[in-house]
Amino acid sequence: MRLLPATLLATLLLFGLASMSDAEEKSFYSPVIYIDVEQHRILISQLGGVFYIDVPEVARPHMEKLPVSGLVDFVVDWKGEDQIPILKTWKVKSGESTCMHFNGVECKD
Repeated sequence: MRLLPATLLATLLLFGLASMSDAEEKSFYSPVIYIDVEQHRILISQLGGVFYIDVPEVARPHMEKLPVSGLVDFVVDWKGEDQIPILKTWKVKSGESTCMHFNGVECKD
């Protein structure tokens, strides 16, 4: 009799944890349109639309090094249309920058 509640609890926990990690890794090759330093986000474009990428704490000291109008390959955690994607890495493909490659931890030249 005690097995049923324990099994039910384990199942609910398993599904709850699975839904928490629904982030999908996506890549966007885009020009940098605007860098919002106060809100810690970068405006980019994709397929005729524009949207923001949220910049995590570790990347914030480097975000102003991105070249506005420069082409950058961004990798983000995408959690769906209703949430702002979170930046993981970037590689500057055109434009000048003192941070050509951000690997998620530090800048590389």
